[in-house]
Amino acid sequence: MEKGKVLERKIFYAGQKVFNEGDQGDRAYLIQDGMVEISKHGLVLATLGKGELFGEMALVDDKPRMASAKAQTDLSVVIINRDTFREKLAKSDPFIRGLLNIFVRNIRNLTR
Repeated sequence: MEKGKVLERKIFYAGQKVFNEGDQGDRAYLIQDGMVEISKHGLVLATLGKGELFGEMALVDDKPRMASAKAQTDLSVVIINRDTFREKLAKSDPFIRGLLNIFVRNIRNLTR
């Protein structure tokens, strides 16, 4: 993040939904503290904690959320909005951007 740029933070309480499968995604989340559960059709795919990122796939390919996210414990996150994400991606190597798109497409295909 650029120096002097204010980061938006948010707290979700244990059991609170962060987003639902099928929602439009306009932000990703970087976990500062707590745990989040990622699930699809009620099946837990992952439990993520401090320092991990989630919700980023919808920002890569502009498709609806492929899974739901729910705070497993009280959860503190930094919100990464679409514009910030795109600025960072635009500055990255074109090869890396292409690879990221392939990874996201493959993950979506695997979870259908």
